[in-house]
Amino acid sequence: MGAAVTHRIRHFNLENPAEWEISKMKPSPAPRLVSTQKGETAHKGDKLLSYLKDVYVDSKDPVSSVQVKASETTGQEPKEFRLLKGHHFGMINIKSIPKGKISIVEALTLLNNHKFFPETWTAEKIAQEYHLEQKDVNFLLKYFVTFEVKIFPPEDKQPPK
Repeated sequence: MGAAVTHRIRHFNLENPAEWEISKMKPSPAPRLVSTQKGETAHKGDKLLSYLKDVYVDSKDPVSSVQVKASETTGQEPKEFRLLKGHHFGMINIKSIPKGKISIVEALTLLNNHKFFPETWTAEKIAQEYHLEQKDVNFLLKYFVTFEVKIFPPEDKQPPK
């Protein structure tokens, strides 16, 4: 019984609004512009085409400084490489390193060596050993340090003597 009432309420007077909307006056579209020059635009201008055939353009892109540097390096001799110092932490897949550069493992090693033995591992010796520039080694030793793990005893226990 409830479904029949709901159906009648839902479909009550459904035709009248639809009929009213259909019978409403529709707006007419704007008139289209009739082209009087349709024939002129349809064919190609032979005079203009002849001008176009006479034009010759030769252009060259400006050479950027990056391209100049890249072309200079390609014609030079190959870079010098050095062998890796030690094979720590599974870094065996690196066969050689360009001179003037070091791996992370080597950087940590030389920083630790300088920290524990500063008299023997001076900046000059590190620069000579790893084929680095002196100023780079000085900056490396000045601005980079390795981590130290310090274990503090609990407050209730006395440190061992």
